[in-house]
Amino acid sequence: MKKINKLDLIEIVAEEAHLSKKDAANAIGVAFDAIKDSLLNNTEVSVSTFGSFVPIKKQSRKGTDPSSHKQIVIAAKKSVSFKPSRIFKEELNK
Repeated sequence: MKKINKLDLIEIVAEEAHLSKKDAANAIGVAFDAIKDSLLNNTEVSVSTFGSFVPIKKQSRKGTDPSSHKQIVIAAKKSVSFKPSRIFKEELNK
C-alpha cells in the first residue's frame, strides 16, 4: 500500500488547482484546522461525495494486560470515526 503525506498532498493540490505550493499549503492547513476544530467541538463534518468524520466517545471497559494476563480497566476516551459516503464506497468497490 502506498502512502501520501502532507507534502505530497500539497504538491497534488498545487498542481491540480494551479496554485503555488505556499497557497496550497495554506488552503490545506485551513481545511484541516476547520475539520479538527469542528470535531473538538463535538460537531460532525460531512463532505457529500467523500464521507463524514464523526466524533465518538468510547466507554471505559474491562480488558486484559497482555504481558501479565491480569484484568485491567481501559479508560474512556474520545476518538474520530470516518464513514465513507455511498458514492465513495461504490468507487472503492469498482
